Amino acid sequence: QVQLVESGGGLVQAGESLRLSCAASGHTFSTYVMGWFRQAPGKEREFVAAIGRIGANRYYADSVKGRFTIFRDNAKNTVYLQMNSLKPEDTAVYYCAASRSYSYPFDYNYWGQGTQVTVSS
Repeated sequence: QVQLVESGGGLVQAGESLRLSCAASGHTFSTYVMGWFRQAPGKEREFVAAIGRIGANRYYADSVKGRFTIFRDNAKNTVYLQMNSLKPEDTAVYYCAASRSYSYPFDYNYWGQGTQVTVSS
């Protein structure tokens, strides 16, 4: 069992940056692929980014490529999402998730409770 807790959300203006963090419980963090998803009001949850177990492989949605960076610190059991050049359309609840899968796109087994990101124009 893995428990995930996101933090770092907030209200920013367009063009600004935020860094989200997701802290995982347990001693097996490095055995999971980690991902970030988001869900805007009235829309389905969508994939944002994912990172492999040792951080060598990263995957991004087209909508965030070049603006967002996913990275992880296995010693701290934490995965991060650095979000730069934020746009109003990035407004959503952001969730982190953990996957035992070995091939992209991954199936996710555990989810956090989410953190709100609001970008004003």
